[in-house]
Amino acid sequence: MIESGIHLVHKTVGQSSFDVIRGFKRRAFEAGQKKLALGHGGTLDPFADGLLLVLAGQATRLMELMHPLPKAYVAEVAWGQETDTCDHQGLPLGEPVLPELSPEALDASLAPFLGWTDQVPPATSAKKIDGEAAYKKAHRGEIVLMKPSRVFLLSARWLSHDLPRTSRLEITCRGGFYVRSLARDLGRALGCGAHLSALRRTAIGPWTDPGAGAEWLIKGTDLLPWCPFRELTDDEADHLGHGRAIGAGESHPPTWTLPEGFPDPGAPLRALHEGRLVALLKPVEDGWRTFANLRGGL
Repeated sequence: MIESGIHLVHKTVGQSSFDVIRGFKRRAFEAGQKKLALGHGGTLDPFADGLLLVLAGQATRLMELMHPLPKAYVAEVAWGQETDTCDHQGLPLGEPVLPELSPEALDASLAPFLGWTDQVPPATSAKKIDGEAAYKKAHRGEIVLMKPSRVFLLSARWLSHDLPRTSRLEITCRGGFYVRSLARDLGRALGCGAHLSALRRTAIGPWTDPGAGAEWLIKGTDLLPWCPFRELTDDEADHLGHGRAIGAGESHPPTWTLPEGFPDPGAPLRALHEGRLVALLKPVEDGWRTFANLRGGL
């Protein structure tokens, strides 16, 4: 049986995010859970590997809360050639060059991309255009004009260099940031062209990559630890379950703190009852009311 909650999964190179979801659907079908809801907490490109969140059962209602979390990546940037997909699987744009780069110049190149900036997503991204993923249009040969998106990069540092060929970069960003676009834009800023040659997602919020072949389940009080919480009495849990408000009571701070300088994700209040997450609450006059009822709890 696939338990409801957030499953931390290592996606391998070559798999799509939907391949992982299809694997969960097969397992659910074999276990007789034909109607189990499944989703993911942010895609990874097939050429990338690392942490993928698989949301099962009532946890699929938490999907939107995953987007504004900090996400950590280790990327390999290949210098000297831009591609149409901003990664090593794309077609080369222009002639390759052998760049003259120094660690000092590469350190300085990162500063303009920190904080809030406008970023143009790759044409082969999952960004929606007229309700359809951009990559589907691009793969049909349609001309895809991507509009800039507001993105946030908290930190970036070079881990190593093999100049003039490649460099390894570690970043922490908010959801919606495209590492492929960063590689493209760094190449343009340095005047040499660049693309992403490898990518690994190492963390999302408080959760880290379990590693190849491993899978961890997050449920109960470990769910959404960046949100404050309130412990419910039996009567309060019953009131919320029937759509009634409860009093203000005593709330507790989050058990996991966002990195310093990271944008406030607007976290809701968790309602916990007997060790289970049963609802997400919004403030009303003199108390709280449910805006997401996780029936049965997680």
